[in-house]
Order: sequence, then C-alpha cells, then structure tokens
Amino acid sequence: MAVSLKRAYEPPLDADGTRVLVDRLWPRGVTKAKAAIDVWLKDVAPSTQLRKWFGHDPERWVEFQQRYRAELKGSPVLAELRKLARQGHVTLVYSAKDELHNDAVVLAKLLRR
Repeated sequence: MAVSLKRAYEPPLDADGTRVLVDRLWPRGVTKAKAAIDVWLKDVAPSTQLRKWFGHDPERWVEFQQRYRAELKGSPVLAELRKLARQGHVTLVYSAKDELHNDAVVLAKLLRR
C-alpha cells in the first residue's frame, strides 16, 4: 500500500492521490478549497480524551500509540481507510506541528503492515 503523510498546511499535489483528513477537528486557517481533502474521516482520529491526555508530549508517545491502537481495534472507520489504501495511493493529512508524534504516524504504520 502506498501511504504518505502530509501536514494540512502544505500545498496539495497530484501525486498525493486520495487525500484523507484524519483529524477530528478541521485545521485552523485552512479553507476547504486549499486543503483539497477528498475524504474526512473524523472518527478515525483519537478520542478527545486521548488527544487531550497526549497533548503532543513526546514523553507520552509510546503509551499514546498503545492507547490509540486499542481505540482503533475493530473500528469500521479504520477498515474504510484500509479499503481506500488498497485502491491506490493515499495521503493522510493532519494538522499537528510535530511531524513525528501524531495520530497520522500511527495510522500509516497500521496501514503499511
């Protein structure tokens, strides 16, 4: 499966394939036209409780990944994302500043397995 990651603040490219927003909240300051999102899967994002607990603290990264994967277990939305990835190139779009410690990184690992 071809899966890429991209911040919502980066310009879209034709090479992105299907652009899937994986955040629960729309990225601040980004218009729908500029984002060029094909699919918005809000429910694949971490729960509000988990997102607030994590707070993008790298020291909580390992535990965040475990908790997030537990939330996703058996998720029909994750199954929908896998189906999209099987159909062609998918770019997971996210708004976090930290490009190494965010939910899209966890999702990409799951899809690439």
